[in-house]
Amino acid sequence: MLDQPFEDGHEYVVLPEEALEFLPQHWRDQMQEIVDDGRAVLRSVDNELSSLSRLTRSLGTLVTLKHIQSRLTLYRFAPTMEAILELDMLTTAFVVTYARLHQGGGGSGFGRGALPERLRPIHDDIIDLRNKRFAHNAGHHSVSDALEIGFGDGRFEIKLGLALGFHVGGPREWLELVKFIDELMADRMEKVRARLEAKTGRPWEMPKGPPPT
Repeated sequence: MLDQPFEDGHEYVVLPEEALEFLPQHWRDQMQEIVDDGRAVLRSVDNELSSLSRLTRSLGTLVTLKHIQSRLTLYRFAPTMEAILELDMLTTAFVVTYARLHQGGGGSGFGRGALPERLRPIHDDIIDLRNKRFAHNAGHHSVSDALEIGFGDGRFEIKLGLALGFHVGGPREWLELVKFIDELMADRMEKVRARLEAKTGRPWEMPKGPPPT
């Protein structure tokens, strides 16, 4: 019965709105009142829900960044081409994913000023890597060609080479940076939730616990 609270053991039924017209009138009136009230509440916090939606889109990128960071931490160097390419792949993935999280979209990113002073140079280094090494061939200091040209017996001999600089496992400061951004995003989500409660006078709950890594 709609005029009685649901208790353990009672069946819980979900009805589409289109089905309301087939219910008894007093049920329809009661359910329509609930629907209208819910819609009015949602309209009153449209800005907060839009902010929450934008933040949610960033969470997927953050989870990816944390996973790449954990893979870098577990990386063990070996003097093989396969190991070097693995490190290059993980470093590229980290830098590009971090830049995507930073730039966000529709206000979902974060500014350099949101970082503590000690982490801003690390942020700058990552963005510089992204712009000059991984997104474009723009002459980053960690990349240099080792082209050699020899001459003998009346002919030129070309020797191709490339020097790449890496931090094995990524710079240790990257771990601190990712941890701070994780906490920053969680704090933003909590502030939006608190605003929802303050504006509506009703409790709003979000999933608790760490996201998947």
